[in-house]
Amino acid sequence: MENYINEPIDLSALPRFEDVRLTRLQPSYLKVIWFNYALVYGTIAICAGVAFYFINELNKYWIPVAILYALVVILSILVSLLSFRNKGYAFRTHDAIYKSGAIAITTTIIPYNRVQHVALHEGFISRAFGLASIEIFTAGGDKSDIQIPGIEKEQAEKIKLLLMGKIINEVSNEE
Repeated sequence: MENYINEPIDLSALPRFEDVRLTRLQPSYLKVIWFNYALVYGTIAICAGVAFYFINELNKYWIPVAILYALVVILSILVSLLSFRNKGYAFRTHDAIYKSGAIAITTTIIPYNRVQHVALHEGFISRAFGLASIEIFTAGGDKSDIQIPGIEKEQAEKIKLLLMGKIINEVSNEE
């Protein structure tokens, strides 16, 4: 019987993911975010305006509602700006890293040997700006583990090919 060895790992010798320089999302993705906000908040404002116009009992509440609505819109814009600035991604030799969040920052690292599926998506607005998103799926879930938006479409296609190549290499190495 072989001697079982279970040595402790020197944590200070491990590479630090914090030291990796992340690629930021394309600046034009911020325009996609603004367009989506304008669409949603504009629709809500129009519906509220119609409601206040046709329902006379609501007229006495329009000023507090308008102030509250403006505060919600401003807060949403500030949070989305902060979130946009915090997002970044990197593809290293053995894994993919994605950092996101506005108030709480989340860094997700997925080793390539765990990746089972990669999808490239183009929304209507994103497509107009030449952008796409990459979704990376691992085993055991019906939704993606990482979704990286705001990548130039050509770059997103290269990333998808890179990840698909990693998946194929892992499968052929196992056989």
